[in-house]
Amino acid sequence: MEVGACCTEKRKQRQSQPDKPYRGIRMRKWGKWVAEIREPNKRSRIWLGSYSSPVAAARAYDTAVFYLRGPSARLNFPEYIAEAEGCQELSAADIRKKATEVGARVDALQSTIHAPNESTTSIRVDLNQYPSPETSDDN
Repeated sequence: MEVGACCTEKRKQRQSQPDKPYRGIRMRKWGKWVAEIREPNKRSRIWLGSYSSPVAAARAYDTAVFYLRGPSARLNFPEYIAEAEGCQELSAADIRKKATEVGARVDALQSTIHAPNESTTSIRVDLNQYPSPETSDDN
C-alpha cells in the first residue's frame, strides 16, 4: 500500500467520526469542545481552551500548531493561516494566548450566526385585536 493512500484512508476515517471531526480537539461529556497540543520534545501540553463549537476549537489548535511547527504543520483549515505570522519563536504562554484569541473570536462569530435574530423576537403582536384596514392581508 502506498504512503499517500494510507494517509487518505486515515483522513477519511477521521472525518467520518462524529465525535472528533478535526485534528487536536475533543468533545467533553457535557458538549463543550476543547483543544490542546503537546509541546515538541516535551511531555507537557499547552491548553488551548474550551469552546462551544468544534470549528472554534479546531481554529485555536491550528493557530498553536502553526506557531509550534511552522508552515509544514498539518492544519484543519490551512486557508485561514497567514504565512508571515509563523516566523517568530513564541513561548507556550504566548502561543496559548494567541490560540485562545482566535478560538474566542471564531466562537463568538459562530454564536452570532446561529443565534436567533433579536428584531424578530422582540416584536409582540396582540392577537386579540382586529387588524386595521391598512394592515389587512386582503389588499
